[in-house]
Amino acid sequence: MILGGMASGVTDVEGLLEGDDVLATARAVEAFGAKVQRTGDGKWRIEGAGGFRTPASVIDCGNAGTGVRLLMGAAAGYPLTATFDGDASLRKRPMKRVTGPLADMGARFDWQAAEDRLPVALTGGTLASIDYVQAVASAQVKSAILLAGLNAQGVTSVTEPEKSRDHTERMLRAFGAEVGVEEVGEGWTVTLKGGQALTGTFVAVLGDPSSAAFPLAAGLVVPGSVVTVEGVMLNALRTGLFDTWIEMGADLTITNRRQAGGEDVGDITARYSTLKGVVVPEARAASMIDEYPILAATAAFADGVTVMRGVGEMRVKESDRISLMVEGLRACGVQVEEEPEGFIVTGGPVPGGAVVHTAHDHRIAMSHLVLGLAADQPVSVDEPGMIATSFPGFVEMMNGLGGRIA
Repeated sequence: MILGGMASGVTDVEGLLEGDDVLATARAVEAFGAKVQRTGDGKWRIEGAGGFRTPASVIDCGNAGTGVRLLMGAAAGYPLTATFDGDASLRKRPMKRVTGPLADMGARFDWQAAEDRLPVALTGGTLASIDYVQAVASAQVKSAILLAGLNAQGVTSVTEPEKSRDHTERMLRAFGAEVGVEEVGEGWTVTLKGGQALTGTFVAVLGDPSSAAFPLAAGLVVPGSVVTVEGVMLNALRTGLFDTWIEMGADLTITNRRQAGGEDVGDITARYSTLKGVVVPEARAASMIDEYPILAATAAFADGVTVMRGVGEMRVKESDRISLMVEGLRACGVQVEEEPEGFIVTGGPVPGGAVVHTAHDHRIAMSHLVLGLAADQPVSVDEPGMIATSFPGFVEMMNGLGGRIA
């Protein structure tokens, strides 16, 4: 959506996840001057104007943390002023991790309530390139800087200590940009020359590993289950959860491996498995940071202890996901220990029978509902409506597999 709005010409998209976050981003791109039209189920057309313009009103990103941070990066490169805002949850999330480097490039930010929190007014244009070194790998930060770098003078680079997901780099190339990558230790440096024009293209969106995780997790923990999810992206920077499950003894198989849209793709089958606890390598966090809640839910049924450390980033997602998972698992009778940068789950029988507080977080809600499918007693969540943020149709799909979620 964002690249299509920045590009000249038409971008046709199919397979789009029509969750609330994506729809909020679509509305924002339209507000910046693109023509955005839904042409069918999961099919959209974006007619870009070759750049962003000053919007007529506030850009409301709803709950879309990725959306607002990438949009700020894209907008920073144009001579415009725009105010970004979001819902109560998004207003609590830190923004300076993105606005800091964008300000170093020349963008100006006016915090309208609390510093580092939305709403904020951005004034863009006349950017200079930057060589930015991240202390912690973040695809959101990297992507925002690269999008700004498209319209900056000189060559912009981002160096990461560990490799984060590289979808933005791949998509930039698909839209005609040249992006360089140089291996640096366990990480890499990504470079992009300013002044490159994007051209609209066709994009087929592949199955999201983060969404696929929930039905696959149910297949692993509900006795007698066999669940196959077709067409899942298998980018090596996104498969940390699947690697961890296999180390835990999961009967997880991948068939029909193929290439689509420059990405590895396959069909994943999960069968009910006797799992064992493991120590998850901290270096794996960047490849599965959004999947730790559902990993914790499956670890509750594993034999032994599962240690998850080096995941402090979970505390600044839609919620403090470490704290909420600990609270929810304990309410369901699971033994769990909270640490500043992680948590430890001791598996065994899961009594369930709790109402879990989700703090408007879709992944917390879905993880505990999957937990409830295999717990001794039903598990309820207090705010299921937020699931539509990333997974509209989640309840219907899970019930179609044999679950009982109401």
